[in-house]
Amino acid sequence: TFVEGMETIVAAHKQAAENYFADGSIEDACPPLKALLTIMMNGDYEGEGLDSPKVRELFTREAMLQSDWYAERLQSQQTHDIAMWKTSVEYLKNFLQRDSHSGVAKRLDIETRLTEAKAELDKVSSKKYLEALVGTLGRQPIAG
Repeated sequence: TFVEGMETIVAAHKQAAENYFADGSIEDACPPLKALLTIMMNGDYEGEGLDSPKVRELFTREAMLQSDWYAERLQSQQTHDIAMWKTSVEYLKNFLQRDSHSGVAKRLDIETRLTEAKAELDKVSSKKYLEALVGTLGRQPIAG
């Protein structure tokens, strides 16, 4: 009964892993999850099993932070933040250009907000900002 139960568990894990490959979502998986799902489906990852130091190393913080997968997430976050601040700067510039908004613009101190938005845009556009993102989740790169 025990062996039969274990075989059922292994078969269920294999089927679950196969779904990631079937729908292509395996390509979005972080390196350790990709390795684990590959092992669940095929029994090995690049010729290595679960007990392999190479596979176990994938689960360390250092390996995750150094992975291409993680670098793409940080780059995606920076790209998103740059686009967001560009939109804000453009919106504030357009707001200031409208004669009908001059009173409100002064009351809301839009010129100061524009200056601050430009400063944030410069900040998020820098290499230093990208480095400051290390340790965060970043952003899932979205194709299209």
